[in-house]
Amino acid sequence: MITLKEALKLNKDELTKFKEELKTNIEANADINAYIDVNNVGEGVPIAIKDNIQVKDWSVTSGSNILQGYIAPYNATVIEKMLGAGLSPFGRTNMDEFAMGSTTESSFYGKTLNPHNKDCVPGGSSGGSAAAVAAGIAIAALGSDTGGSIRQPASFCGIVGMKPTYGRVSRYGLGAYASSLDQIGPMTQNVEDAAILYDIISGHDEKDSTSANKNDKVSDKLNASRKLKIAVLPKHIENASQDVKKAYELAISALKNAGHEIVERELMDAKFDISAYYITATAEATTNLARYDGIRYGNRVTGKNLEDTFIQTRSQGFGDEVKRRILLGNFVLSSGYYEAYYVKAQKTRHLIKDQYSKIFEDVDLILSPVAPTTANKFGELSTPMEMYLSDLYTISVNLAGLPAISVPVAKSSDGMPIGLQLIANAYEEQTLFDGALSLEKEIGYNSL
Repeated sequence: MITLKEALKLNKDELTKFKEELKTNIEANADINAYIDVNNVGEGVPIAIKDNIQVKDWSVTSGSNILQGYIAPYNATVIEKMLGAGLSPFGRTNMDEFAMGSTTESSFYGKTLNPHNKDCVPGGSSGGSAAAVAAGIAIAALGSDTGGSIRQPASFCGIVGMKPTYGRVSRYGLGAYASSLDQIGPMTQNVEDAAILYDIISGHDEKDSTSANKNDKVSDKLNASRKLKIAVLPKHIENASQDVKKAYELAISALKNAGHEIVERELMDAKFDISAYYITATAEATTNLARYDGIRYGNRVTGKNLEDTFIQTRSQGFGDEVKRRILLGNFVLSSGYYEAYYVKAQKTRHLIKDQYSKIFEDVDLILSPVAPTTANKFGELSTPMEMYLSDLYTISVNLAGLPAISVPVAKSSDGMPIGLQLIANAYEEQTLFDGALSLEKEIGYNSL
């Protein structure tokens, strides 16, 4: 598959021919179920779009039954920016329903397979986007990251996945899961492509009240030779598998060889991250999903009266994982438990942000695992709690609103990709991409 950088140099006729070949290749790999459908907008470079990002006149359903029949009436800001830069939305990728999941198994459209081993999950919730890029049936894709939903599938599928600083990319037109955590980001074949796509979709947007008033670009200033001070977390990785620990040591050696200064630091026990994240995310999800009532748009199941219509529509329209999170969100926001759970979660979130700020007082980047293990097999996670624990290393980044990027560094003993993430201070995307490019060049990961 040609890179995004290469594709941007193709003329109109070459792009038309390439898109025809790409569609044929997508159809030939339909068993992976990376795409829900394949539509094209414009004459530009084709980019796959996660099914929770609005593309005008497309069916956009967030992987849910409750939104069947909904047609997007407008473009998300990121789509407008893509079209203005010579990129075309091309194909809607599969995802966990309403971005709630870590395996892409909860989708209304069925599970997506990992191209490296079809018995394994591609990660989630942006599993369709990750699988499409990894399988060579997408030049690049957009995903969304609420607690690791770009970085974890990128790690599982052996591609690059980047979560920007909160507010750097507009959320206007993104189907909301947890509004204070969600960010759209690029999923690409390499670090440079991620920087190019990030530059295209980032920038201030008046339609998004949480948008940062920053429009600086990074791809034209990439510098893999820049020497950085990078923190490693020896105690933090104790719960990781042996394969992940080996990859971590390999990456540390590579960064040392590239001339970076390596120092040891500590983060608080990740169990606090998980508690704060799932209380915060489910509380916000409960509020955001209240709009899906069968009255305004999407699927409707007509009941005996208005109340029964609400109940029947939501009972039949939402999947088990979404219902589970709505129930938890309503519980932590209820009058008897709000102080005990939600308020404490916000205090913990503040502590998490403070600990990162303390580390970034004297370091440029932090090197961390993305997931405790490589991609698990379908059905291997027998309880929801096991799935939640797979987000162990990613969710604190969202709680603190920081940028991070997953870069493939090695393969496990059974041939599955292992990605590690670099984390930077808020709005330090240039530093993040410089460090990631340096690691990528030094590691020389081979996806084959």
